[in-house]
Amino acid sequence: MVLDVFSRCVVGWMVATRESATLATRFIEVICIKQQIPPGQLTIHADRGPSMTSKAVAQLLADLSITKTHSRPYTSDDNPFSEAQFKTLKYRPDFPERFGSLQDARAYCRAFFHWYNQEHRHGGIAYLTPQSVHDGQPLAILSARHATMQAAFDRYPQRFKGRPPALQQLPDAVWINPPDTSANTLNDSGEHA
Repeated sequence: MVLDVFSRCVVGWMVATRESATLATRFIEVICIKQQIPPGQLTIHADRGPSMTSKAVAQLLADLSITKTHSRPYTSDDNPFSEAQFKTLKYRPDFPERFGSLQDARAYCRAFFHWYNQEHRHGGIAYLTPQSVHDGQPLAILSARHATMQAAFDRYPQRFKGRPPALQQLPDAVWINPPDTSANTLNDSGEHA
C-alpha cells in the first residue's frame, strides 16, 4: 500500500501471493505514472522488507529521483500513518478472520480502499475525506463547513457556549522523519550549533 501522508489518501495498493522485488518495482513505477509524480518530488518511506531493500527497487528509485527512507531496525511501528490506516482496515466489523482466496482478499481491499479514500472522514485532516484533500478541495469544503457553523452560531449562540466557531485548518506539512533543522540554528555566540 502506498499512502500519501499529507492527505492520508491510499494512492495504490496490491495484494499478491508473495512479496518480491519485481512486484514492488512495477507497483511503484505504476503509481508514479498514475499520480504524475515528477522526478525529485517524492520520498518513499518503507519497511525493511527484502523487496523494499532490493537492488531492483533501489535502482528504480534512483532512476526516478525518489528519495527513500526506511523504518528503524527492529521497529515495526515506525510509520504511524500506515499503522493507523492498517488499524482502520483490521478493526472494521466486517474484516474477516481469514480470506477464502486471493480474489476474496482483493475484493475486500478494493471495497475498503474505496470507502477509506472516498467516504471515511479522517480526524487528522479536519474530518475531511482523504480523496478530497488529495484532490486539493479542502479549502472549499472547510469554508462551506465554517459558513454553516457560523450561521448556526448566529442563530443559536447558546449551543456554542457563546464562542464563535473557528475555521478548521490542515497542517502546513506532515512528516514521518522531520528534517533536522538543528544545523541551521545559531547558538548564543551566533555560531551554527
